Amino acid sequence: MSNSKKKSKSRDMSDSKENNLDINNLSIDQTRLKKKAGSGKSLVEYDPLQRYLSEISQYRLLTREEEIELGKRITEQDDSDAAFIMATSNLRLVVKIALEFQRVWMQNLLDLIQEGNIGLMQAVQKFDPYKNVKFSYYASFWIKAYILKFIMDNWRLVKIGTTQGQRKLFFKLKKEKQKLIEEGFVPHTQLLSDRLGVSEKEVMEMDQRLDGWDLSLDAPLKEDSDTERGAFLSSGDVSIESKVAKKEIETLLQKNVVIFRTQLTERELEIFDKRIFTDTPLTLQDIGDKFSISRERVRQLEKNIIKKMKAFFKEEIPDFNLYE
Repeated sequence: MSNSKKKSKSRDMSDSKENNLDINNLSIDQTRLKKKAGSGKSLVEYDPLQRYLSEISQYRLLTREEEIELGKRITEQDDSDAAFIMATSNLRLVVKIALEFQRVWMQNLLDLIQEGNIGLMQAVQKFDPYKNVKFSYYASFWIKAYILKFIMDNWRLVKIGTTQGQRKLFFKLKKEKQKLIEEGFVPHTQLLSDRLGVSEKEVMEMDQRLDGWDLSLDAPLKEDSDTERGAFLSSGDVSIESKVAKKEIETLLQKNVVIFRTQLTERELEIFDKRIFTDTPLTLQDIGDKFSISRERVRQLEKNIIKKMKAFFKEEIPDFNLYE
């Protein structure tokens, strides 16, 4: 065997090891046992993740030459069989990447794998075998993009990231914080903003949103409690006491407005009725023309009437200051 062939073979083995993943170690003892009552026999509980990992382990990894050949068949002939082989041979790559995102997602890993598989299929269709790029390297970007989009769309009931900057924040904020701490810096908002290339406001908002998950209002306050979280939320409805108090003050104000009007001159009464106590007030000019005075004089009279009215209400209505 020539030296060039030996080197090629060695490179292929190295490439295969890069994406090779020990399927048995993908989960930490996820096979759980339960005993059948009265039988004394142990049954293996059905685990969808372990079943999936077992099934994809049957597909072998491809060499670089095989990837290029399959890529050409897909690109030039639209060969569905070649696309199937290319996709199934890289299913373990999707699991590997999904596990990296599991630290952020912390929920069903199969959801991430499913989205990653969609990204893998996109990569299979768009892969260019003539650009001398390893397929697993190219596919990893598509897989990560689909997984990240899924997490962003489902992290909360209210979506938390739509712009490119927010997506960057979602994935990099905690990592950048830890990096700064390790370098001996306090991860202030301004420093994070400069490092990530986003505004300080976006950093603060994302930090608050990432602090916790959505909580069900129907969930109990504690494990041993029957009280639901929703019971502690204030009602948006106005209480009966508030409605009664509002009605009483409105009646009291109307009664005292009638009395107050009797203390005004004809000109003041006109300003009160047409400028202050109306939904469609006349202009200063309109009233000024009627009484042959300037607009500024009308404004001064209006100000004096309001001052006089407040003084009257404070004297006649107990605790009037509370209603101002």
